Amino acid sequence: MTQTQDALRTRTFAWSDPAEHASLLGRRGGLELLRAMAAGELPPPPVFHLIGAAGMVAEEGSVTIELDPQEFHYNPLGTVHGGVISTLLDTAAACSVHSTLPAGVGYTSMDLNVKFLRAVTVNSGRLTCTGTVLQRGRRTALAEARLVDGSGRLVAHATSSCMIFELPGA
Repeated sequence: MTQTQDALRTRTFAWSDPAEHASLLGRRGGLELLRAMAAGELPPPPVFHLIGAAGMVAEEGSVTIELDPQEFHYNPLGTVHGGVISTLLDTAAACSVHSTLPAGVGYTSMDLNVKFLRAVTVNSGRLTCTGTVLQRGRRTALAEARLVDGSGRLVAHATSSCMIFELPGA
């Protein structure tokens, strides 16, 4: 990704083919797939390129994503848009569920309940969003995500329910 902060303020980025990840879902477990992305062995998903995610760490039942807030994340009020914050929270919570799934099993978010606690700007420092599985059954899972700023202050929190299902053809 390239971007400028001059008067023109431009941004150009590329992304990986999403079919590459989809083809691996039936052959690799969630934790293995996420760790390969975190290590750079597999490209990150396209949404990481879109928002400019800075990194990811995956453990069983927990995924952490980092992001440096940029002007292009801003809403008309001059703060990071709630949709960007929600995307981080949803990704960390859902990927934490993914980290517990074997090969051939998929998931999707059923809901996302977000609480915004403080404004985020470029001066907030690197954001760290950690998702954790609270409970996982055969068909659903409950996860939470916490987003903290560069000073460790909680800026947003979310809970998410995910549906778990066997992948077709797996």
